[in-house]
Order: sequence, then structure tokens, then C-alpha cells
Amino acid sequence: MKDYTMDRLRNICLMSHGGAGKTTLAEAMLFNTGVLDRFGKVLDGTTTTDYDAEEVKRKISISTAIAPCEWKDCKINVIDTPGYFDFVGEVKQGIRVADSAAILVPAKGGPAVGTEKSWAYAKEQGIPKLFFISKMDEENANFFEVLDQLTGTFGKGIIAFQLPIFEGEKFTGFVDVLNMTAKKFDRDKLIDTAIPAGLNDKISKIKDALNEAIAETDEELMEKFFGGEEFTADDIRKGLRLGIADSSIIPVFCGSALNNQGIQSLMDAIIEYMPSPGDKPTFKAKKPNDDEIELKVSPTESLSALVFKTIADPFVGKISMFRVYSGTFKSDSVVYNSTTEKTEKTAQVFMLRGKKQVSVDKLIAGDIGAVAKLQYTNTNDTLCEQATPLILNKIEFPEPALSLAVEPKAKGDEEKIGSGLNRLQDEDPTFKVHLNTETHQTVISGIGEQHLDVIVSKLKAKFGVSVNLVDPKVPYRETVKKKVKIEGKHKKQSGGHGQFGHVWIEFEHGETEDLTFEEKIFGGSVPKQYHPAVEKGLREAIIHGILAGYPVVHLKATLVDGSYHDVDSSEMAFKIAARLAYKKGLPLAAPVLLEPVSHVEVYIPDSYMGDIIGDLNKRRGRILGMNPQENGLQEVVADVPTAEMFKYANDLRSMTQGRGWFRQTFDRYEEAPSNVAQKVIEEAKKVMTEEDDEE
Repeated sequence: MKDYTMDRLRNICLMSHGGAGKTTLAEAMLFNTGVLDRFGKVLDGTTTTDYDAEEVKRKISISTAIAPCEWKDCKINVIDTPGYFDFVGEVKQGIRVADSAAILVPAKGGPAVGTEKSWAYAKEQGIPKLFFISKMDEENANFFEVLDQLTGTFGKGIIAFQLPIFEGEKFTGFVDVLNMTAKKFDRDKLIDTAIPAGLNDKISKIKDALNEAIAETDEELMEKFFGGEEFTADDIRKGLRLGIADSSIIPVFCGSALNNQGIQSLMDAIIEYMPSPGDKPTFKAKKPNDDEIELKVSPTESLSALVFKTIADPFVGKISMFRVYSGTFKSDSVVYNSTTEKTEKTAQVFMLRGKKQVSVDKLIAGDIGAVAKLQYTNTNDTLCEQATPLILNKIEFPEPALSLAVEPKAKGDEEKIGSGLNRLQDEDPTFKVHLNTETHQTVISGIGEQHLDVIVSKLKAKFGVSVNLVDPKVPYRETVKKKVKIEGKHKKQSGGHGQFGHVWIEFEHGETEDLTFEEKIFGGSVPKQYHPAVEKGLREAIIHGILAGYPVVHLKATLVDGSYHDVDSSEMAFKIAARLAYKKGLPLAAPVLLEPVSHVEVYIPDSYMGDIIGDLNKRRGRILGMNPQENGLQEVVADVPTAEMFKYANDLRSMTQGRGWFRQTFDRYEEAPSNVAQKVIEEAKKVMTEEDDEE
């Protein structure tokens, strides 16, 4: 591939709801540019950008992939992102390094939740957008219905640059509204044809809307428009580029990627109307001391590059994918990682086309590439020059919403599981692993069920270990409500050196979560040297409560009396005596089970409010408030028992068609209702019995 200047680069992100045809579109673009001599198909698992074994198996995109190609003396970096919500982290990576977005909408079905989300992500990133109405070859395709839906959802800036031509039910060509020409598909070629008379009214309306939109982009053009002057070709081009750049004009194109119809015209439009990296001449970054700086987007500026994705390749090792924002990234050089404050030696720089590596000597500002085996570098790190360290804005990833515990299918696999999961965590910032030291479970967290299912499949395929996913154990607690005074006596005096420890302890509810230990001994009935042993015995005992074996909290224990033996008393004897008092006393002190309660913030469109509140009430939640947010969203704030929240990510998604999301943090412990407590205690006793039987 030859070298391109910045103005000849285009970075476009393909986005949509799942199944709209992004991967097929990327394949058609590669085929048109001569990169491929045969057209891969998603169903056959032969496409360039869906190369991972999981993608081939599931016939969906799971990872963001880059597909650089050359068209009309330009280089287009096509960024193919997944459409399924569980892989939103990948979409965030792709959109972060794009200069524009192509949002696909199927001609049968129209805009869906994923369309809204794609629009929101592109808007958040502040980049121009175009719509491509895909799958025009399918039966019952309805371009005009979808166009109306897009206008209804996203506003009057949505303007069709093309209108489809049908012969019978068959999609046979399109009208180029801007140039007032019509084209017909003839295998791989386009041939001129007449504009169908039936489209004249629609074209006239679009032209009026377009002229109005162009006029609004510039004062000079506005004057011409109101003065009744015709726009020249240069005026139209200037107005369109300005309007598309500030998203006041959103062009709509149409075609069929599967039949490669309309794709070359779309590629022409990407080059003609979508911005190059140099169209935004500066960008903001931060110095290590947090001062904000502005840098020029130029190959001669000092180097800055953002690592936006990491691939854990079992053969090559770690591959870091990056976009250069300023300067030039060269092979076999030394770069500085300002995030980890380490220097890295880079080997051969390459472009990735799907999984294929294309070696290059250098990448200039605005381009996207990769390098292998960086030691200290992960996703979201900035690579720069040590003399001018800076930090680029990081990708904000959504927090994991679903947590499940991992159980090995074969004994002895624990170490391999831990190592494999940590490698997968390096690759995917929306995936988290932690070992719960209390429940002794490895808990994995992700965006949804499909996300965790893919992780488990990758664990087996890449690292050779199989696991089951189960609900995590809830870390309950126990406490007491009544005050009791109990004796604990340990006496063993049969021959030889004996053991004697004797205590009276008052147990009651304490103020602090930790054990509060006091002594009110009069007359030395238990010598001071044994007080720490009594406390130690109690601290060991409270690890296991007497109801269901959960740790005891908010317990106050006061040593009030006891006795000792000059010869037979020892620290061990008093530890045992304290534990005996604990075992006898706690059942009499009105023990109760405490359950963890989470603070939950749910974000939903206003129309789902009733359903969401009803569902949270069913989960024994307490609604604390409702706060209006931007864009017609509502925040519902509630406290909900943690045990009721395990599958909430899935339920919220199905209740809101994927439009809602939530945050959850542990808040406190509360007494569990008696029916819940009874169930938990019965379950715990059953597990204890099974463990005793095994022993």
C-alpha cells in the first residue's frame, strides 16, 4: 500500500443494530478495491473482519476489526463494529478512533434500538454521520418508509442523497438527487438510465429541503438563497461539507452489500463528503500534571498515539492497536507510555486487515495501525515521546452489569482458569474478574449473558479449560438483637498437666461492624494476661455465625467474670472457654440474618417508568427518587437487596428493548425478612450436611 497524505485518509466506523449488514458492507468495500478476489459471506464464516473462531461459529461480529483499503487515490480505514449490545465496549473502541460514522438501517425493519445507540455514540464523539439503508434486495424492502422513520426519529436534517429505482419488486438502480442523474446496475457496472417520472415530486421536495439546509450552513449562502439566486456546484459542495461536518445535514444512501449494489457510490460519497483527520486541525490532550494542551494534527508534530484495543493472540502474543493523533509512528523505534511511565521498544509496525498483518515502515497522524509485544502497554494508554509526555482522552467503557461465578469442570484447572481469565481481561475492558475471598468463588462480570458466554467459549478454545457458570453466593451476615450473659468453661484435668479456662461474657448488639470487646473484671477473677486470649477466641468464632455459618457483625462482647487455676490455666484454655460461651450464648441473643443491600440507579426512557418501578418493587426494592435526565431519560434511584439483582441486566434489557441501563454499588446490610432468612438458613444447613457427609 502506498503512502497517503492526511487529506487522503478517511476513518469511517460502520455501526448499527445487530444484523443490518455491516460486515458484508466491509467485505464489499474490500472486494471493490481489489483487496479480495472473492466475496466472503458471514453465513459461511469467510469474511475478512469476522475472523475470530467465536464470530465464525455464532455468525455475528463480536470484536471491532479494521479493514484498510484504497479507493480513488484515498485510503479508507473501514472500522467494522459489533451490533449486539453485549459488545458495546468494542463499539466504543471503534468510534473513538473514527472521524465519521456510517449507520446502517435495513430496508425491511427500519431503525431499531441499536440505531438510536449508534446515533448517540457518534453524537457523543462529535463526528459526522451518514445513513445507509441496507438490504434493498430483500423482499418487502421499503426505502421510503424507513426514510420517514429516520426523519421522525432524528429530525429534519436527514436528507436522501439517493432514491431507489425498482422494476416490479426488484431493486435495479438509484437516482443521484444532487446531480439529477439516474443509474442502473449492470453486474459490476453502473449505466445511465432515465429518472422515473414517478419520483419527480419526491426529488423536488428533497431538493427544496437540501437547498434550505445548505443555506443554513453559511451567511453568504443564506443571502443567495433568500435573494432567489441558484446555488453553483461549488456552493452546493461547500454547503454540504459544512452541513455534514456539523451534523445539520445527515445524508442517506441505499444499496445491497450482498449483491454489491450501490456500494461504489457510497465509497465515492465517503471520500467526497466525510472528513479527513486533518479537517479538525487541532485536538486537546493533557500533560501529566493535568494541564490541558492543544496539539496540531500533523505528521511533523511530536508523537501521540492512543492504544484503543488489545488482542491477546495465542501465537503472536499481545497486539496493541492504535491511532496516531500527531507525529509519525515508526517501526523499530522507542516510544514512551505516559500512562505507565515506561519506555517501549517497538518492533515492526503493521496495519491489520481483519487478522492479516500488512507491514509498513511508518504511520502518519490520522492513520490506524498496530504493533506486537509491547511489554507495559494496555488499552487506553497513550504512546508519545519522553521529551513531551502527554495523555490523550481515554475511552469511557460501560461498567459490567452481570456477574456470575466460575466453577471448573475438572479438578486442578483452577490455575489455568485464573491465568486464562486474566489474559482475556487484558483484551476486554468491559470484562472483569475477581476472587471473592469470603465465598472462595472466582466471579466474572460482563455486559450481558452473551458476553460471558463468549468469554467461557474463548477460555476453552484459547486456553483449553472448561467451566460452568453459576449464580454467585450472596455474602450474608449475622448479628444479635438481645443482651445475654453466658458462662463458658473449659476444664480438662485427668492426669498430667490440665487445662482450665472459665469466663462469663455478656453478648449484645454492638455499634461498630467489627467485634467490640471490653472487660469489666473485678478482683482479678480472670487475670489480665488472659484477656487477649478471650478476645482472640471470640474473633476466631465470629467468622462463622450460628444460624447459617455467615460472619457475625455488630457484636459487643464484655468479659465480666470468670475464674482461673494457678497451674492449669493457659491462653489456649481461655480461647476455648470464650468460644464455648459464644456457641451457647448467641442462639439465646435473638440472632438474625442480615442481607446485603445495593444502591441502584436505573436510566430509562420515560415511557418505561411504570414497568421499571413495578419490577423493582417486586424485587423488594425501595424507590428513593426519580430524576429527569437529558434526552427524555429518567433516573430511578432505589435500594434493592443484592440477592434480587443477579439477573437484572437481562431483565432490564428485555423490559426496555435494550434502551435502559443501570449502575449498582453495595450500600449496607439490613435484617432479612423472616421468609428470606428461613430459606437461606435451610440452604446453608443442607450444604453443611452434604460437606459433612463427604468428609
